[in-house]
Amino acid sequence: MKPVIGITPSLQDESVMLHRDLTHAVFKAGGIPVILPYPRFHAHGPRQYDIEGLTERVDGLLLSGGGDIDPTLFGEEPLPGLGQITPDRDRMEIELIQHFMEKDLPVFAICRGCQILNIAAGGTMFQDLYRQRRRLLQHFQHAPRHHASHFITIQTNTLLHTITGLDVYKVNSFHHQAVKDPAPDFIASATSRDGVIEAVESRRHRFVLGVQWHPENMTETDEMAQNLFEKFVEACR
Repeated sequence: MKPVIGITPSLQDESVMLHRDLTHAVFKAGGIPVILPYPRFHAHGPRQYDIEGLTERVDGLLLSGGGDIDPTLFGEEPLPGLGQITPDRDRMEIELIQHFMEKDLPVFAICRGCQILNIAAGGTMFQDLYRQRRRLLQHFQHAPRHHASHFITIQTNTLLHTITGLDVYKVNSFHHQAVKDPAPDFIASATSRDGVIEAVESRRHRFVLGVQWHPENMTETDEMAQNLFEKFVEACR
């Protein structure tokens, strides 16, 4: 039986959205993609949904890209460069991540997903790279989404290196936030040449990996991008 992959979509103005490239990559990798819903939350009320019930038929969690993340989740006040946040999405994804990690089920996180994964595990992030770091590369490319625009260096003895077999890899880039301090038990498994963290992974789990780029947009032109999804789906079997 093919593994079922629960995917978190973007949430904006009471609508959920997901780029077709993401479900296509999961289908190609041999998985069945299922979009996970966001319940409405009440600030002081009890939780109105059941994480166990919601995910009992899901074999792995795929966290998609999207908007910005509430900085109060990692103890910071919002800076001027912070964009639109979606608190319901933040809360739901954090609970999902922690649930899957407790059960040692595979988690693959992309762009925003990489950041919320790190926060859910106890790490921090840059709210706006261009206000908080100097001498940066272009991290929001002006090029087609499938185009690989800058290089990253992949650390040896990591899950990402095992999957790719590469020391240097060229990726696309669409972000202004990024991982700052990896969570406890996480490591930075890739960085760009300006020192920005481009991938994190858990040292305690068999497959918990976050990447800052968008491999789903590159699967038709880059074999390694599709291979990331294939190894993730394989881990979910």
